[in-house]
Amino acid sequence: MSTLRMAAVAAEFGRDLEEDFAIAERLIKESREQGVRLLALPEACLGGYLLSLDDDSVLDEGPPPLSVDGPELRRLSALAGEMTVVAGYCEADTEGNRYNSVVCVNGDGVLGNHRKVHQPLSEDASYAAGDRFRAFDTPVGRIGMMICYDKAFPESARALALDGAQIGVCVSAWPGARTHAVTDLVGDRWKRRFDLFDRARALENQFVWLSANQAGTFGSLRFVGSAKVVDPGGEILADTGVAAGIAVAELDVVQALETARRSMGHLRDRRPETYDVSTGAVTA
Repeated sequence: MSTLRMAAVAAEFGRDLEEDFAIAERLIKESREQGVRLLALPEACLGGYLLSLDDDSVLDEGPPPLSVDGPELRRLSALAGEMTVVAGYCEADTEGNRYNSVVCVNGDGVLGNHRKVHQPLSEDASYAAGDRFRAFDTPVGRIGMMICYDKAFPESARALALDGAQIGVCVSAWPGARTHAVTDLVGDRWKRRFDLFDRARALENQFVWLSANQAGTFGSLRFVGSAKVVDPGGEILADTGVAAGIAVAELDVVQALETARRSMGHLRDRRPETYDVSTGAVTA
């Protein structure tokens, strides 16, 4: 058996890119010392997230737009070295569009990139939307990535699993509830949803799931933390709780997938001919 030590981070990141790189470097170093080979950092960890999702009065210019082949991601690759590191950033394309993106790198460069497809509330005022979910091969296994609200849609993770992903990595800037907010985030209803989605996406696809999230506050948002590693049976192997931290777990990924899928294989037992709902429309 070959085990993989993996980790998901809950940490606070802001607009200052140099400070963000200092935090990322510290987290990578700490994880490396623990033998971690796959590390997931949060959504928008390079440049910070949006100050608000529904209040234009607290909007700013947004995070610095970075190129997928630019010096900043080469810097992240150098920090990663022999590790495989996943991190969120604001991507700029050659046509001037901005995307809420996540990149997977190691010392050899960019291994994969994903542009957030599903945009909550007013996020579409700041970012263009991605249009696909694709898995890709890495030294630690085949990975599929998504960002935050993407995981609220079962089709996102299912598309990655059907493309052979052994590990789903979801990076988030998931805040607490905007209404009926609670003092203690442990009891927050949006945190409960965050946790439920994490466990459901792992269980229904019977693959390993890493969930990274922002912690602390930024603008009007208060993030729920709750970074975790979930096994293919939907069981949480490691969890930071609502505080900042690193959730570390070790698992033989191939064996875990084989065991989970041996009797009731959710992907194998699908009947896609009965699911013809792709053209359906739902009205509010």
